[in-house]
Amino acid sequence: MIPARRKRRKGLAPTHPFDALHGTSTGSLIPGDELATGHRHDRHITAYHGAAPSLFGKLMSRWQLLAQHPVERTAFVDIGAGKGRAMLLAAQHPFRRIVGVELHPALAAASRANIEHYQATHTAPHIRLNEADVMSMRMPVGPCLFFLFNPFDGVLMDRFLHRLAIQFKDRPGELDLLYVNDEQRELLQGYHKQFHELWRGRIYLSHEDRDADKAIITHDADGLYVTSGYEDCGIWRLKS
Repeated sequence: MIPARRKRRKGLAPTHPFDALHGTSTGSLIPGDELATGHRHDRHITAYHGAAPSLFGKLMSRWQLLAQHPVERTAFVDIGAGKGRAMLLAAQHPFRRIVGVELHPALAAASRANIEHYQATHTAPHIRLNEADVMSMRMPVGPCLFFLFNPFDGVLMDRFLHRLAIQFKDRPGELDLLYVNDEQRELLQGYHKQFHELWRGRIYLSHEDRDADKAIITHDADGLYVTSGYEDCGIWRLKS
């Protein structure tokens, strides 16, 4: 997504096809300045926007070609889980467990409601949402795949990457990152060289996802963001 001038519209919010199919409510785009909680990290939050299913599926396929551990042995961790769409998309794969971390109380409540509905209507791995600060979260044991949809700015990203490196320093080969809209890529390359970029590329959304994102952005934040129809993504691994 590309920042632009801000303009708001009113009216009935569009429903993303994923939500229409599953009876969930994971849509909307919420700018970071509307996600204040009173926490010291508020100023570092970017925005909430649900991951496009087509993008998630393509990125997962890329990762599975590079993974060192089977999906069944891997924990999926969504950083800045928002309303939980990425976790629900991950639940379509046989991960050992699925964990989300979200600081904002309203988004965390929405995520829990979506998880509860999804688990009641689908067979899925264990999913848990932690309403917490990412800098104090407990790391799952075993191999982990972290999902980051550009959740925060360079200041907090720097601190978070440093914490990951410390937490996983005695766990060689157990941490991979899926990084969507990789605005802080230079930070990883220049200051966190213990992370190795396995792949980088531009992933294009399906026509359905592109049209849905355009409708949601137009309704929620017309002028503040525009959709490009793709995201620049990277797959990273903490070196052994």
